[in-house]
Amino acid sequence: MRRKKNGTKIEYIPGDGAGLLLAAIYLLFMNPILTLFGGRVNEETFYHSREYFFYITLGVPFYMFGQAMNPIIRSDGSPKFAMISTLAGAAVNIVLDPLFIFGFHWGMMGAAVATVTGQVLTAALSIWYLCHMKAVKLSRESFGIHVSLTKRYLPLGICSFLSQISLVAAMAAINNMIQKYGAMDEIFGQAQYAQIPMAVVGIVMKFFQIVISIAVGMAAGCIPIVGYNIGAGRKDRARNLFTLLLVSEAAVGAVALIIVEFFPRQLIALFGAANESVYYTEFAVKAFRIYLCMMIFACVNKGTFIYLQSLGKALASTMLSMVREVVFGVGFALLLPVFFGLDGVLYSMPVSDVLTFLMSAAVIAYTYRELKQ
Repeated sequence: MRRKKNGTKIEYIPGDGAGLLLAAIYLLFMNPILTLFGGRVNEETFYHSREYFFYITLGVPFYMFGQAMNPIIRSDGSPKFAMISTLAGAAVNIVLDPLFIFGFHWGMMGAAVATVTGQVLTAALSIWYLCHMKAVKLSRESFGIHVSLTKRYLPLGICSFLSQISLVAAMAAINNMIQKYGAMDEIFGQAQYAQIPMAVVGIVMKFFQIVISIAVGMAAGCIPIVGYNIGAGRKDRARNLFTLLLVSEAAVGAVALIIVEFFPRQLIALFGAANESVYYTEFAVKAFRIYLCMMIFACVNKGTFIYLQSLGKALASTMLSMVREVVFGVGFALLLPVFFGLDGVLYSMPVSDVLTFLMSAAVIAYTYRELKQ
């Protein structure tokens, strides 16, 4: 964003063209994308995947706009409104899901429409706030693209993009290996059980995302504090905050580890698996206990990646993240199943987290030395 000389007006606000472009790409290449992520386990799965994918894609522009405006609202001094706008969308989604799925009998379409409705609400609240911002006055020039500004923020955005796209690559590799080696399994190679491995790993990843979201939230909350203290020359405070963050991340991971190791059946029940077969339950228990057995390292790694960004070490953060997801995540997801079959896909996650932690530990030690000078 660029401020006028009188310091009272902002002349640039990022648009939502990327969301529209991404939605168009999704719709044009729907089948190849679903195939890439293992959506062709069987015809029934592929049908429901297409149905959900189509409607959820319509909400991509609203979702991206709401997510993009959220940090802008926070930076304007209204973190509560930013939180409320996000929670409002999530609450609408939760309320409408059972209504659309069971009340209107819309099935997968109902789940997608409920999600999109929540995203539209978040985007609408963001638009309202942008028209009532404290420090920003919108003008026609606010919606233009300024090359000089683009050159400044694009490198930071590319670093974040590479980190996220590497995660997508890892997920695509895992899903494809699950589909491939699940078909070779004695049980899951049967048509009536073919969808179990993909469904179970999807549930495990949902729980993982919830835990990692907590880790990301704690680390992201440190960013403005670190920036302020580094600017004030108080590296000691930044170092102490780093210590507190690492301890907190490890604690979150430890709690998650206890849950997945001791209460996997209760977790499965939360996702409506009460009427599933015994094969479903057995594989789900094993998947939770193996796939997420290194949650402590996973949380510490994620916190380290984000903290490095707050110190201006975007390249180091991006490289660690890409090594974790592409080199280790994709590499071991392709390699380990060759020796261990379907179980090898599950082992790929903890192995990647341990090796990444060894690299992160070296970066953490170096960062401590820097902040101690």
